[in-house]
Amino acid sequence: MKGIIFSEFISLVEDKFGLETCQSMLDANEDPGIYTTVGTYDHRDLIKLINSLSKLTGISCADLQQVYGESVFNQLFKSMPELEGKYDSTFSFIKSVEASIHIEVKKLYPQAKPPRFNFISQSASELVMDYHSARCLSHVCFGLINGCANHFNQTVTIDMAPLSQDNSEVRFTITYV
Repeated sequence: MKGIIFSEFISLVEDKFGLETCQSMLDANEDPGIYTTVGTYDHRDLIKLINSLSKLTGISCADLQQVYGESVFNQLFKSMPELEGKYDSTFSFIKSVEASIHIEVKKLYPQAKPPRFNFISQSASELVMDYHSARCLSHVCFGLINGCANHFNQTVTIDMAPLSQDNSEVRFTITYV
């Protein structure tokens, strides 16, 4: 997993919970908290940090992942200036992720294993897709979808239905409000 994911998570924790909580989270994992945005790190380390933050704050891991996903969307979007003005809606952007963004990520980082999306159906007001990822971070995806809708000034409801027990496969139904 790319370091930008880790560095943005650390920044979010500092901003939302303070330096003391952030340091306690890092200390609980014997993690120095030093990540370069272009480095590659084990996704399990992020999961450990989320679990520790959950214990420190009493906020569920799922809720923390969703807040993080929503927060990190704009930073990820800004890191790809070629996307600006290319998409006009939440649905058009989400549908492009698999076909263009993940392909570019794989070109830059051949070892990368981004999540896969399988689009089931789409109407003017609803998009149904399946998320597949060995990292089981479907709640981060939920937050990214919310962040995407916010970016395009659209309001959506998101239904998330697990297709596997470990949440490595989840069906998202996204509906414009």
